[in-house]
Amino acid sequence: MGELTGYQLGVIGALFLSVASSVSIVIVNKALMSNLGFPFATTLTSWHLMVTYCTLHVAHRLNFFENKNIDMKTVILFGILNGVSIGFLNLSLGFNSIGFYQMTKLAIIPFTVLLETLFLKKQFSQKIKLSLFLLLVGVGIASVTDLQLNFVGTVLSLLAIMTTCVGQILTNTIQKRLNVTSTQLLYQSAPFQAAILFVTGPMVDQYLTKQYVFAFKYSPLVLGFIILSCVIAVSVNFSTFLVIGKTSPVTYQVLGHLKTCLVLGFGYTLLHDPFTQRNIIGILVAILGMGLYSYFCTHENKKKQMLDLSPASQIKDKDSNTPLLGHQDKENHFEVKKATKDSLV
Repeated sequence: MGELTGYQLGVIGALFLSVASSVSIVIVNKALMSNLGFPFATTLTSWHLMVTYCTLHVAHRLNFFENKNIDMKTVILFGILNGVSIGFLNLSLGFNSIGFYQMTKLAIIPFTVLLETLFLKKQFSQKIKLSLFLLLVGVGIASVTDLQLNFVGTVLSLLAIMTTCVGQILTNTIQKRLNVTSTQLLYQSAPFQAAILFVTGPMVDQYLTKQYVFAFKYSPLVLGFIILSCVIAVSVNFSTFLVIGKTSPVTYQVLGHLKTCLVLGFGYTLLHDPFTQRNIIGILVAILGMGLYSYFCTHENKKKQMLDLSPASQIKDKDSNTPLLGHQDKENHFEVKKATKDSLV
């Protein structure tokens, strides 16, 4: 029971850190881009990842965590995939209306559910699906306004959805199958994510903004906000891997929509953004969906744990495992050896 409570506290801490850091960085970046006129989102993300890697490298040197070698092909492809997904999301925002971009983000949850059902054989109950549907409807009402379609924007949105879903599923799968922590995975993949965005970011930003990032006039105030954004990004990146590893890609996306609702609320309270009755209704429906999702997940997890701890289950496991113990150890050794040798990507 003590271990279970400790795990639950760890999950709650990860969720809180993710929400707090993400909402903070949205507010800082909004001030940086809207008020100070710094529009280079993709390049800024590459700086975030470089600062994250440097911070983790210092932490590793100070023995705050132990590094674990992961298959290099897996790490490189995983890092590039995550970097490319960020680029596609920014291009999708550039080629589409705000409303269609919000629809793109909403589509990530059902697409993730579909991929996990088809390829990972994961089952989602009707109650979970209903709560996710309510969440998506609520966020859609609150945030989606205009829907303007164009061919290039639609293609970029589809690519953004696919790469984001696959990247987040792999974030969870790699941590569990290779038994690595979120810190270890982020430490090894961050340089490749940063590299792909550092090379492509200035070109993407120049195409979208018609400005060159290194020709921008950096005032002390702009530099201060950039540094603050990079510092907060360390927590954002760390908590992203932590939440996905401890929960699931779908739960992380649900958390992301909670952040959207909080950002809308903070925007109205702190920045005096326009706020309508439609926003309020949408946020309330979304919160209802999130509450039901959390309740159903907790209920199903408790039910699963009770089944796993039931005497009948333990006796059955004992009867089935005892005669094959030697053979099972041999198979496990083979699987571990194969997992360390083969690539997951």
